[in-house]
Parts: sequence; C-alpha cells; structure tokens
Amino acid sequence: MIGTPIGNLGDITDRARDTLGAVDLIACEDTRRTGRLLQLLGLDKKPLLVVNEHTEHQAASEVVRRISEGASVALVSDAGMPGISDPGQRTIRTVLDADQAVEILPGPTALITALVASGLATGRFVFEGFLARKGRERSEQLDQIAVERRTVVFYESPKRVAATLQDLARVCGEDREVAVARELTKLHEEVVRGTLSEVIGVLGDASPRGEFVVVLAGAGDTAVTWTDDDLRTRLDRHRADGASTRDAVLAVVEESGVEKRRVYALATRGP
Repeated sequence: MIGTPIGNLGDITDRARDTLGAVDLIACEDTRRTGRLLQLLGLDKKPLLVVNEHTEHQAASEVVRRISEGASVALVSDAGMPGISDPGQRTIRTVLDADQAVEILPGPTALITALVASGLATGRFVFEGFLARKGRERSEQLDQIAVERRTVVFYESPKRVAATLQDLARVCGEDREVAVARELTKLHEEVVRGTLSEVIGVLGDASPRGEFVVVLAGAGDTAVTWTDDDLRTRLDRHRADGASTRDAVLAVVEESGVEKRRVYALATRGP
C-alpha cells in the first residue's frame, strides 16, 4: 500500500517513487489519475488494475492471484493513503486472509494534515469519514458528534459543506470551535478557523472547489444540554431498533452523560 500526494507532487517519497517503478502491477482507483501521476514521476508505464468501490470485490481476488504467481503489486488511491475513505480496505483484508505479505509505505493523508493545521486538540480524536447524506442515519450521527468529547474529523464535499456546517451549529451550538480546510498542500490551500457561526459567515452559501476536511472541537465542558424531549427521542430511536427499555436507557446514558435515574424515569413514564 502506497500513500500518494494529496495535492503537492513534492510530497511523494523516494521510497514510493522507487516502489512504483519496480512493481509488476499497480492497483489503482482511477487509471487516468494514476497514469498522470506515473507520467509526472517519469516512470515507465505499468500495467494498471482498477480497484474502486464497484470493482474491489473481484479485483481483490485478482490481486491475490497475481501475488500467488510471484508478482509484486502496489495499491494506490487517487490521493492519500488507500483504505482511508477510499478503496483498499477490502483488498488488504483479502490479501491478509490469503496469508500473503502486506507492506505499508506511509504518505500524506488529508485527515492528519487538517487535524494538525486546525489548532484544536490532537491528543484524542475520532474520524467519521464522510457523514451520511440524509435521513435518520445522518441525524443519529450528528447527535453523537454533538456530545463527542474528542476532536472530530470528517471529510465533506464542496456541495454539502455549507449545509453540514449549519447542521453542526444546530446540534452543537454556534459557539463550538471548528476548522475547515480545503485544497490542502495545493496552491490555493485554505484553512478557516473560528466558531461555527464565524466560519459559516466566512464561507457563506457558496460551493467552492476542492474537497473539504472539517475538524470540530470536542464537546468538553460546553456540551449541549440534553432536554427531556432530546432524551425521549433518543430512547424512542433505540427502542424502535429493537432495544429493550433497559438497553435503551443504558445506551442513552452513555451517549448523553445524563444521570441514569433521570433517563430511566423518562423511559418508564408517559409524556
């Protein structure tokens, strides 16, 4: 597995360049993107195998077959480290399950780059990948983020970043600190820092170009106050999913930090 630049080609390592030039096959997310990278690196053209969200199940088996025949295979994504919100995880699992060797060549990742650039706490953090786009899954994910005490990092598209920041302000409060990074390591790199209301004011409703990384401060002592209605809603969701009253209470206590006695009382009495 080879981490490739997320923007600036100068971030490619000598080891990555040498390995890409030496392997027999390169498994990649997009042949055009990887083909351009190889051309810019001055490497001879290599056989490419497409490994993306549509082909990975079948392609992983092909990778194992080629390795078992003695070939060396490099796995890359369009940018950054394969397997981190990109194809690659299934392929690595398949190779490991076949008792074949996996070697990791570390490289740039937007996740860590944005986290360090944010100025927020880095000692403990969680990564959410891309948020669910809509519906109950998104609502539940936002509710969990609102009370998460660790720094939260996730990716977002330019089309949805404005709406996502508005949703975060609603569930976390407008004063929660956030950093929004785009075009990392590129010519127009930008990191906007401040409270959610401040960053929303800077970005507006525009849909600027580039992939975004959002870094949100943990709830800490400024956690959103849970009202009785909030707690009942969470209880109802867990019970709708099949949880017993006891299990629903325990789940909500863990999520909210509210005393068990209060949650249990709401669960066992009418509205």
